[in-house]
Amino acid sequence: MSMTKLAMANFKSSFKNYLAIIVSLAFTVLVFLNFQNILSSDLFEVLGEHNREYIDILVQTICFVLGCFMFFFLWYATNVFLTRQKKEIGIYVFMGLNNQKIGTLYLIETAFIGSCALALGVCFGILTTYLFQMILLAVSEISVDISVRFAVKPVLVTAGVYLVMYLLFAVKGYVNIVRSSVLELVSASRVNEFVRQNPVVLWFKAVLGIGTLAAGYFLAVKEGGQEVMGNVFAAVVLVIIGVYLLFGGFLPMLFQSLAKKKAFLYQKQRNLWVNNVIFRMKKNYRTYAMTCVLMLCSVTALATGVAMKYRYRSIVHFRNTYTYQFLSARQDLDGVIRPLIEKDNRISYGAQIPFLAIDASLFDTAFTSRNYAVLPYSKVKELAGLTGLEFETEALQDDEMVEISHLYLLSLLTARTGRTETLNGKTYRQVAEVNVPYMGYLQEIMSFYMVSDAEYARLLPLGEQMYTYNYRIEDIYNFAASVDELDTLNAEGNGEIARVTVDPNSSDIEWIKVLYTVCIFMFLVFVLASGSVLFMKLYNDAFEEQERYAVLKKLGVAHRTLKKSLSHELKAAYGLPFAVMAVSAYFAVHALEKMMYTNLMPVYAASVGVIALFFFLCYRFSVEVYAKNAGV
Repeated sequence: MSMTKLAMANFKSSFKNYLAIIVSLAFTVLVFLNFQNILSSDLFEVLGEHNREYIDILVQTICFVLGCFMFFFLWYATNVFLTRQKKEIGIYVFMGLNNQKIGTLYLIETAFIGSCALALGVCFGILTTYLFQMILLAVSEISVDISVRFAVKPVLVTAGVYLVMYLLFAVKGYVNIVRSSVLELVSASRVNEFVRQNPVVLWFKAVLGIGTLAAGYFLAVKEGGQEVMGNVFAAVVLVIIGVYLLFGGFLPMLFQSLAKKKAFLYQKQRNLWVNNVIFRMKKNYRTYAMTCVLMLCSVTALATGVAMKYRYRSIVHFRNTYTYQFLSARQDLDGVIRPLIEKDNRISYGAQIPFLAIDASLFDTAFTSRNYAVLPYSKVKELAGLTGLEFETEALQDDEMVEISHLYLLSLLTARTGRTETLNGKTYRQVAEVNVPYMGYLQEIMSFYMVSDAEYARLLPLGEQMYTYNYRIEDIYNFAASVDELDTLNAEGNGEIARVTVDPNSSDIEWIKVLYTVCIFMFLVFVLASGSVLFMKLYNDAFEEQERYAVLKKLGVAHRTLKKSLSHELKAAYGLPFAVMAVSAYFAVHALEKMMYTNLMPVYAASVGVIALFFFLCYRFSVEVYAKNAGV
């Protein structure tokens, strides 16, 4: 029999064993292909060049992330397959086959698995292109006509990236087998990921792991200024290292301590599974840590997407607070402007407010701006009452000020109080920062600070007092009807008047809608990947348990007891990574809350709930498969 026929026979007989790997790889290819197809299509041309450029950058970034994920997932999948193949093909040594032929057999069989996954991923990727784009647009709330067109470039790029990575690891496996000794091939079942450690090493890793995680959590929620981005990056690194050390040190040590307590170990048949959990924890801690990090990435991705969607809506609402805004040195123009607007539109509300424009050289602030202005406390409060905007600021002292900022997509300043600002040599305590759109669109182009009325009067000699007239019409989409009338203002001898007109149909941040949808897809990809990795590992571990369960059955242990013991063991395998993820994700989402000024705890609860449900289904399925493979 030729090596190709033998490899094909092995592939057919073990197809069910490889199904989890094939489906997981095919799903990765499917998602990567669909995002590549977006880059090659004109789907978002209607949003304008600016938004299209941002969307292309976003999709390219996502493709890079997916490519990295595909790389590590292929690395893990081929390692699992190589380990399993070493156990199965070691016997070929005794049939007279040398390592080169055994490696060739592995290479051919690996090629069958990789080709099958690629073919399935590309075929279903092409078939689901229209559905993928339709869901993307529907969730993004973007109205675009979808044209179904087949493009060769996305398929070639996807296949090229996948094949380069897959061949790299396949050849690596071939070289590994060729260089392995007969003893290594035969005893592969006893090496895997098992690492023997003494109690001192476990204690050291446990303490270091808890300390590293605590430091990561602290940096994630620590408030600050420009150093926040560095803190967040450090927190990510520390949490990943801490999770790895937690599963490699603290949790094995914890279970070993419990196993030494007879009152715990000999209750409810725990002696049948606790020691095996300890062994599996030492043996598979890298897998558990990787699964935990994948789930953590999924929760963070979804929270980021939802936060961006909330922020998009807030920014759109912010910009449309007023339809027309006028700036002038005169304080008596309201009676002139209102009649012009009311010729074609009804005014919902309107208000005017003075502000003091001050030269930037007089300000010393954390972030430099080109335009600074000061507002009097009582006038801001009066404007809020006329426009229905919230106003919760208490009366200010003469050495206090409140920054009135605009909405940022992502703020690196999480410390909103306790800062100081200097104006003309005097230091003020910033008691609050608010992003209520009192000054509407002007807040995006100027830095406004609110001070007490007495302090405002004292500062008047430092700058030029201007007046803004702000109006919101009932039908904001009919804004153009009044433009011709308003153009006559400067021609009627009213002095120089600057006008801002807000078009509700114009937006340079439409790409955020796409980001929200992409984050949902990333959430699903990472959740499915974490479940697949853990399932694959447990699936292969089950074959190693056949002897143990056979001995237990010969000793007279009931089938029901064995099944219950097995289920407890798998609960620990799924439950421990999930528990560590749930705690870590809380701090990650809380940190994101501070930077996005948004309540994300409902998103955290929902995402953790979805993962819990998915893991429960994986657990139930794993119990049946594990029992079958282990001979229970």
